[in-house]
Amino acid sequence: MIIRIFDIVFALIGLIVLGPFLILLSIWISLDSSGGPFFKQKRVGKNGVEFQLYKFRSMRPLSESAGQLTVGMKDPRITRVGALLRKFKLDELPQLINVLKGDMSLVGPRPEVPKYVALYSESQRAVLNVRPGVTDEASLKYFDENRLLALSDNPEETYINEVMPNKLALNMAFVNDPSLSKYLMTIYRTVKKIIE
Repeated sequence: MIIRIFDIVFALIGLIVLGPFLILLSIWISLDSSGGPFFKQKRVGKNGVEFQLYKFRSMRPLSESAGQLTVGMKDPRITRVGALLRKFKLDELPQLINVLKGDMSLVGPRPEVPKYVALYSESQRAVLNVRPGVTDEASLKYFDENRLLALSDNPEETYINEVMPNKLALNMAFVNDPSLSKYLMTIYRTVKKIIE
């Protein structure tokens, strides 16, 4: 309950303080390429309930039809503005709305698309017992996941067989101990990582 209160307070403060900046980003994205400023994608949340995750659009319209993994920053589907958004994780900011709605927490296992959740083992599905998060330990370790996948001959196979299991194992540490101290430390480390 206390973490949910922190979620609401931090998300509200973030949206209010960053409001003018978010509006400018929306205009910039819209001017850079057609398709509008936002991207919505179906993700799997707590207890396996699906929801619409919000992001700033960093790719060209209909790019998802070519695959749901992004491979490197030179993926031709990524727009000029999108490359900058991704570098500084600014494309994730609209998820503050998901946090306010209760779909997500600021900290928790990153929500996955249904396609990959269907591959979870019974033990891995334990990550669905908590609200998914905007950031987590796995996000910090795999901060440059796109570049890692770009080095693979088969990015999707690498993601499914190597990256995803490792991320889920890291997430279990939070699922087993979703403490306030771990929550606050993860937020601090994420902000620090982004501005480094």
